[in-house]
Amino acid sequence: MDRKSRQRPLRADAERTVTAILEAAERVLSSHPAATMEQIAEAAGVARTTVHRRFSSREALVDALTAWATRQFHEAVTSAHPDSAPPLVALYQATANVLRVKIGWGFAMSRSTPEDPDVARVHAEVLDQCDRLFRRALEAGVLRPGTDLAWARRVYYALIHEAAQSRSDEADDVDELATLVVDTLLRGVGGQGTVLTH
Repeated sequence: MDRKSRQRPLRADAERTVTAILEAAERVLSSHPAATMEQIAEAAGVARTTVHRRFSSREALVDALTAWATRQFHEAVTSAHPDSAPPLVALYQATANVLRVKIGWGFAMSRSTPEDPDVARVHAEVLDQCDRLFRRALEAGVLRPGTDLAWARRVYYALIHEAAQSRSDEADDVDELATLVVDTLLRGVGGQGTVLTH
């Protein structure tokens, strides 16, 4: 066995350890934002020294957690194939994927700030993908002709935010929440024939 092949399991093991620490940090900090590194280590099932070896400080751990969640957010949108899947399918899948990240990584997502260049870059890429998806949806007739796309996207983001914030253990599952978001975006909540007169 050469040196390179001997190192592979160590790298994979190290990645699993880091992932376990980040997942534990999200769980613990969501419930107790002031939790210590020791509490996070205990939740991850690793020694405190292991956490300190991977992350130099609590701030470094939170920064890594934020970066991890940001990458998950980007992957959530990209994996829905917004540029190639049928627009309605891509819209639903992106919605479900993003809700999973926002609900599962709520603490980390709330910590991301536009001042962080990596976060800003990822969010800019996601906004571009969403813009293209909404244009495709308009061209395909999923959105009605003349729809103000900038307004439609803002409403969509607000619906996702509200769905993620209002979810509880008793709430509908993520797929049902995604259906509710897309249905509300495309059909609204008014009755048929509702007309606003001036």
